[in-house]
Amino acid sequence: MREIVGDRTVNEVLTVGRTELALAVEEKLQGLCEQYETGLRVEQVILQDVAPPDPVKPSFNAVNQAQQEREKLINEARGEYNRDVPRARGEAEQQISQAEGYAIDRINRAKGEASRFNQLYAEYRRAPEVTRRRIYIETLNQVLPKVGRKLILNKDTQNIVPLLQLGKGGTGQ
Repeated sequence: MREIVGDRTVNEVLTVGRTELALAVEEKLQGLCEQYETGLRVEQVILQDVAPPDPVKPSFNAVNQAQQEREKLINEARGEYNRDVPRARGEAEQQISQAEGYAIDRINRAKGEASRFNQLYAEYRRAPEVTRRRIYIETLNQVLPKVGRKLILNKDTQNIVPLLQLGKGGTGQ
């Protein structure tokens, strides 16, 4: 038993390696029984109450606590990973979809504007003066509502009503 246990780490003996340890002891013990021709057959070795010696118990317990803490932190990190990474992937896919939608929108608008321009150009070629005047009026309809207060005067008009206060500071000059 000491020979087999001495070749293993404390962790293996006390935790994960107990089954392997029992099998190795069983094989070794059966080999010794056959060597000495005792006629005994070892059926099973069961390790009961495996505990570290008293002088090393506090250190062993500290190591066990550290390993448990390590496992806990690893599990917490995996939990955070499993929570954050899929969310980040979803957000990335959402942004990609929005960007693709924006690109399609811009392409469609550009095609529409190009088509509108081509139609306008075709009309211009048929009747340049009428098209030019129509574009001018449409532009004024878009611009003038944004201007605010507006006065349209004929340049030949001379005596403007003084109530308009067109000069600086509202003096009519």
